[in-house]
Amino acid sequence: MKRDFPRAVVDYDGLAGEDMKALHAMTPPAGMPFHITKIGHVVLKVTDLERSTEFYTKVMGFRVSDAYPESMLPGRMVLMRFNSDHHGLAIMGGATQPPTGKEIHHMAFQVETLDEVFRARNHLIANGVEIDFEGRRRGGCQVAVEFRDPDGHCLEIYWGLDQVADGDNARPADEWRPVASLETAVDDAPPGQDMTLADPSLRRS
Repeated sequence: MKRDFPRAVVDYDGLAGEDMKALHAMTPPAGMPFHITKIGHVVLKVTDLERSTEFYTKVMGFRVSDAYPESMLPGRMVLMRFNSDHHGLAIMGGATQPPTGKEIHHMAFQVETLDEVFRARNHLIANGVEIDFEGRRRGGCQVAVEFRDPDGHCLEIYWGLDQVADGDNARPADEWRPVASLETAVDDAPPGQDMTLADPSLRRS
């Protein structure tokens, strides 16, 4: 059963509030000595290392780069890759508390085409993974599917995140098109987002 979709609400008065303006006004200092471009890797603690490794390899398509035994790290660790980086995700066993999925809000993984988001939805369902959300969010306007790993961590596979060049402003809120299905995301696109599917048969009727 899908979760409800309160994030479809766009509160224009709230967005214009002084607290929001103050947050937007925070900028990095001039002359930063480094520039971060992407999230490098995430490390999660899990209750069942084998179960989680199977999920991330069989369902998510990650590959194991290395694994540490108990003698090297209490609980053991598996380091996995999804591109040429040695690892983008590491999972540590030994979590003793029942999983809540609240330790981290979510992890988002980019794909390069809209078709892949549709295919990801089908693949997840075929593997018995419940979809929490599908469609388009608000700020950033990415098209995504969201779901949980075996320990309840929220994961996102997305495409089409807005790009904002230095000196430019992000897309205004009145151009957001939050919707709760991939098909509606295709039909109701924000300005400039090309929602053409290479394989239109991926749409549900």
